[in-house]
Amino acid sequence: MSGIRILEVAEHTFVPAAAGILADWGAEVIKVEHVERGDAMRGLGTTAGIPVGAGGVNILLEHANRGKRSIGLDLTRPEGLDVLHKLVATCDVFLTNKLPAVRTKLHIDVDDIRAHNPDIVYVRGTGYGSHGPDIDQGGYDSLAYWARAGNALSVKPPEIDYVPNQPAPALGDSIGAMFIAGGISAALLHRERTGEAKVVDVSLLATGMWAMSAAIGMGLQTGVEWGQLLYSMGGPKNPLVGNFRTSDDKWLSFSMLQGFAYWPDMCRVLGHPEWIDDPRFGDAQTLFENGEEARALVAGVLASKPSAYWQVELRKQRGQWAPIQTTLEVAEDPMAEANGYVLEAQSSAGTPFKLVTTPVQFDDEPCPPGRSPDFNEHGDDILRELGLDEDAIIALKIAGAVA
Repeated sequence: MSGIRILEVAEHTFVPAAAGILADWGAEVIKVEHVERGDAMRGLGTTAGIPVGAGGVNILLEHANRGKRSIGLDLTRPEGLDVLHKLVATCDVFLTNKLPAVRTKLHIDVDDIRAHNPDIVYVRGTGYGSHGPDIDQGGYDSLAYWARAGNALSVKPPEIDYVPNQPAPALGDSIGAMFIAGGISAALLHRERTGEAKVVDVSLLATGMWAMSAAIGMGLQTGVEWGQLLYSMGGPKNPLVGNFRTSDDKWLSFSMLQGFAYWPDMCRVLGHPEWIDDPRFGDAQTLFENGEEARALVAGVLASKPSAYWQVELRKQRGQWAPIQTTLEVAEDPMAEANGYVLEAQSSAGTPFKLVTTPVQFDDEPCPPGRSPDFNEHGDDILRELGLDEDAIIALKIAGAVA
């Protein structure tokens, strides 16, 4: 993405993380922040109890704002808006998560921006979409992606009387950000091929529905809600699909979809070759019919030894499985280490910390993450690049238009 210049008027995680991905891919990203407080994410360490690590590193801020430049602008002032318009004229992409009413108030909607650069790709990241009754309703990923899109209820077992919360901060935001980054890339290619600049829309609701698309489709096909369909199937028919506890209270996940094809290998690995000729499990049909009984046998053996033992033994058979890991364990997973899925970065204060890299790699190399900018760290430099002299910059500061 080298040579692509992106102007971001957004905060929190969903939309900023998309620009962060593109920054890791080589784009230049200018982040426009509120003239006084900056991105709201900067204050969440104190206002919302978001954990801040050693050296004051705010991982959520770093995750979404890697590799950017920052300028503080007051877009409610004509002078600040004029600076924005000057920046628009120099950029390939304008990216925002502001609600429609706010975009209108700030004069940053599609027509406003394209009046200063008709060739710019205009990108909106929203909670619920750009049409319909709730377009002016704010939506975090815990609401639009997790709750409203059907994810939350679909993972609720019937025996519990509460709905599970989203399992990680910025889960839907991070997934949606990849769609925005992909949409921007496609729009830039379209502009290069046709000369036409597109408007790109991605919502958290659409992202959540896409993540649930197979389950939604099955529900529409059967007329049964996925959560009910899932738990109405009764016990597992395939004994080699599911999660199994080991003796050290860890878990292994099996996904051997053609269960009978892997059954002989598994019987040998588990130390029970006699199960291969057991008439209860003699062919695919009988194994399916006696799946609960077979699963109980498998679970009993797996529960007799620790996870580390089974992770060695299971490599001796062909079926698909994985350890169920914590976030700390996956960060040290040998495959994550070998592929550079977690790399070290450094804060503006020089504090080292680790970040997960973007999933896309080019030429077998991970994209090393840049650091998040300090608030308005590059403000004066950006203004000078627009041709403003020191007197003009001071005048803007006195007027409160820039930080």
